[in-house]
This record gives sequence, structure tokens and C-alpha cells, in this order.
Amino acid sequence: MLGIVPAAGRGSRIQPLGFSKELLPVGSRIDGQTERPCAVSEYLVRRMVRNGVDKICFVIGSGKSDILEYYAAGYGDAAALFVVQPDPVGLCDAIFRAAPLVAPDETVLVGLPDTIWFPEDGFCRLPDDRLSFLLFPVDHPELFDAVVLDGDDRVKEIQVKQQGAASNWIWGAFKMPGRILHQLAALWRERDQSDEYVGTLINAYLAAGGEACGVKAGTAYVDVGTFNGYRTALRLLENNDTTLQDTKNLMFVLPGQAQIPSHPGEGG
Repeated sequence: MLGIVPAAGRGSRIQPLGFSKELLPVGSRIDGQTERPCAVSEYLVRRMVRNGVDKICFVIGSGKSDILEYYAAGYGDAAALFVVQPDPVGLCDAIFRAAPLVAPDETVLVGLPDTIWFPEDGFCRLPDDRLSFLLFPVDHPELFDAVVLDGDDRVKEIQVKQQGAASNWIWGAFKMPGRILHQLAALWRERDQSDEYVGTLINAYLAAGGEACGVKAGTAYVDVGTFNGYRTALRLLENNDTTLQDTKNLMFVLPGQAQIPSHPGEGG
């Protein structure tokens, strides 16, 4: 089982930093008997390991060797692999850089390394045998990839930053068999690699007869790629014992107050 972590973005929304945004300390973790700072990307990696991944592929930019150094020994029982995305030209390009490492019968998990979400077992709630999206409710779906489902929780459409979005559920992570990853990569190439965002490619995949499902299991989602998001993430982690039991108390943060990114977690 392989986890793909696209980590080649410049992090322009939260600069200047002296390191990659994916290594921004947020909260802490216990290492043996010692409490240590926790990099924001560890929250995603830990959720992948919880689902059973034994390999994690970090897709990094040519100037982000600090991520390689940080995860070189792997994470828990999972080995670390590294692939370079020379230019941060979109999430689709980043994900498919890892495709040569994926076997057709292997389960693949994908998430965004500058986000923190709950529940921690979210990946475990997604089926392994189909393309499935972990969904989170938000107040402003027009800023994200809003996922429209039918009555059987099949994905009908993903509305990318669309005003008047027909759903207030956005995707925050997804899972699929390796064969579907390869089908998506082939479709992306057929479309002249024109899809920057996952949503537009999935729409083309559905139009060609593909299927996907959405699982409304998400309770909290924070984009840590802005200072506003960073502060909210700290509050979320501090209060998660009481906050995350009820989705009406959802602590969701928009990608920034003064500046809205081109897309949450995709190249910011």
C-alpha cells in the first residue's frame, strides 16, 4: 500500500520561511519519552500509516531537500520514497510523478501535506477497491472542490471553485486501486496534461464512464498554508477532544483572510 504526498509547492502564502512549508511545526508528538515538535505533514503521514501504508512517496521540488532529510528513514513502519517534480505545475502532475512506483493491484492513498483533518482514521473509512473521496462539510464550497453526489453516494461531478456550488462537501483526501491511478494518468496525458486540478480530471474520467464514490466522514479540516490557518490549526489540536465530537462545532478555516489561494493545498 502506497501513500502519495505532493510536497513540491513553493508555500508562497506563508513565506518567508527558512524551510519547506511541509515541515512547519504545528503541535507536538511524543518520541519515546520526549515531546518533540510535529511537522504539519506528519499529520497526513500518520493518517496514512494508520491505514496500513508500507511505502510513502514524497513528491518534492528540486530545492526541497530538507523534506528528504526529514523523512529519509521513513515514518513508523513505512519506508520513504522520493520523486522530483521539477516545476510546481499542479496537483495532477505531482501525483502522476509517482505512478511508475505503483503496482496495478496496490492501494494508493493521496492527501495534502499542509492540511490537518479529523477523524484520524479517515482513510480507513474509504473502500480500497474503488476511487473514493473523503469529504468535509464547509460554509464556502465555492473556494474549493465541491463534490456532488447522487442518492447512492456516487460522485456525479466535482465543481472546482464554482460560484453557487451545488454541494457544501469538499474532498480532503482520496484512495484508489493502482489500476485506477494508471487510468487517470493515461487520461491526463490524453488531455495534453492540461488538468492542473484533480476535479477537472475526475469530471473527464466520469464522463468517460469511470466511477467514484464520496464518503461524508470528515468532521474538521484546516489548511495550514496561511497564518490564519496556522493559528486555527493550533486551536484545533488543543481542543480536539471536545470539539470534534460534533460536526456542528466544526473548526473549518478558509485558506486565508486577506488572500485566497488559487486552490487550497494545490501549489500554495
